[in-house]
Amino acid sequence: QVQLVESGGGLVQPGGSLRLSCAASGTIFSIYDMGWYRQAPGKQRELVASITSGGSTKYADSVKGRFTISRDNAKKTAYLQMNSLSPEDAAVYYCNADVTTGWGLRRHLYWGRGTQVTVSS
Repeated sequence: QVQLVESGGGLVQPGGSLRLSCAASGTIFSIYDMGWYRQAPGKQRELVASITSGGSTKYADSVKGRFTISRDNAKKTAYLQMNSLSPEDAAVYYCNADVTTGWGLRRHLYWGRGTQVTVSS
């Protein structure tokens, strides 16, 4: 079994910063892509950023230049540095990871339970 646990969310004023973490644990052989998604009330879940095991990144247009995704493969952890936050960034942020649990086994996508980010003055 694989668990993903997000942390680092909270309340921040507009223009502020937060750093989210996503720690993977359990029976993990390899972690491939990791990603951050968000879902605001009444909206669909959307991709924020993703990162491959080699460090290649992809961002939603709405966060380019403000958010930075990174990962520490040794710690099995992904990060999302969020700067210049606006009320439009408020949402529950979820991480996911594409994982194999053993040699030759299929990859499965796992999700965390999310962490709330609130941007308000």
